[in-house]
Amino acid sequence: MGELTTQNMSFKTLFNRLRGLKSGNIVIVFLTIQIVAIIASLLFPESFRYLSGPNLRVIFRAIPTLGIIAIGVNLLMIAGEFDLSVGSNFTISALIMAKTLNAGVPLIIAVALALLVGAFVGWLNGFATVKSNVPSFIITLGSMMFWRGIILFISQAANESFHPGPFFKALLTASVGPFQLQFIWFVFIAVAAWLFLERHQTGNRFFAVGGNKNAANALGISSDRIKILAFTITGVLAAFSGIMSTTRVSAVSPIQGEGLELQAIAACVIGGTALMGGSGSVLGAFLGAALLYTIQDFLLLLRAPGFYLKMFVGMIIVIAAILNEALRKK
Repeated sequence: MGELTTQNMSFKTLFNRLRGLKSGNIVIVFLTIQIVAIIASLLFPESFRYLSGPNLRVIFRAIPTLGIIAIGVNLLMIAGEFDLSVGSNFTISALIMAKTLNAGVPLIIAVALALLVGAFVGWLNGFATVKSNVPSFIITLGSMMFWRGIILFISQAANESFHPGPFFKALLTASVGPFQLQFIWFVFIAVAAWLFLERHQTGNRFFAVGGNKNAANALGISSDRIKILAFTITGVLAAFSGIMSTTRVSAVSPIQGEGLELQAIAACVIGGTALMGGSGSVLGAFLGAALLYTIQDFLLLLRAPGFYLKMFVGMIIVIAAILNEALRKK
């Protein structure tokens, strides 16, 4: 009886410590879902193959595409802004890379050009937002539609092949056991983003600007510069995600990337990032993206209709936003 009481106290202590973390709630939810999935997989190995090698490879291959974009969107939301054009940026950057490579341009220049395009699209969104004083939601909604039109014009609504060679393909997408290199890139980017936000003065200013722009300006922080920087970083990460995805499938589709902007915002909200800015964490966005794909994987394994995922995403955004706001007030 004493041992049981001690175990209960230890569990309660661990639970309280996790809840005390900045991303404690999403950590608890994520771990709980993983435990349930593992138990179900062990009990029903033939019908629920969550732990099978092929399924794990699919998960580790799918998460980084959204996750890398979500990290950028998370930085931007912390600074108090939104970017609805990241899906279009994801595609236009990759399309230009593929077009230039197929035109005979060296691979390294084509990749650099794709990253520059991503940075430019992000910078342009930020510049237009801070100079016009129009909400970024509206600016980037227009940007999303504009770049989608450019994508269709350049591609003529046809897929563009991309064959960079075995070395570059292996560098971004090779398998390392059950892991895929793109997942390792995702972890590396997440760690770099965490160090930037939590250990660098400029990263700390993201929180200050998103929390109270006027107070940040009064302290000598250029809120406009910080916001433009946040938009630019988001654009670069969207472009990098597009490069990885295109390298993996060896082609660019003019419709790829559609819907990623809303899923990225959903991942951040699920991870505890405040919709009004000033609060959030890289770990939260990381686990939020992983959780979205974990749920999608569950539905696929259970052979549920695809529209269930959209229902879940819509429902979870509202619930997470309400809970985050309630916790913030508390």
